Amino acid sequence: MSIIFQQKCFRCKKNYVTVSRGQRYIICYDCQKQDLHKNIKDPKMKKFFNIPEEFYQKNSFLRDIKIKYLQFGELSEKQIDAFKKTVKKYKEEKKANKL
Repeated sequence: MSIIFQQKCFRCKKNYVTVSRGQRYIICYDCQKQDLHKNIKDPKMKKFFNIPEEFYQKNSFLRDIKIKYLQFGELSEKQIDAFKKTVKKYKEEKKANKL
């Protein structure tokens, strides 16, 4: 069981972000938005990162993985698997809420 709490963004000091104990550098979606919207050239990765915007807003992990890809141009298999697992969880939650 992880402890979850609200903390102000380190960059803008305005918005609160839901974080767990293990996160070190907390940044809100608004501060990372411009980093997330850079162009992805690889069509396979473009499709991979094409998920609803609300998933990126809710989860800093998803934002971090996308920014890491944009920074370094590749992801490890573990990063890809973790990203897919998290997206699948959010899709299931969204589907359950619609019913």
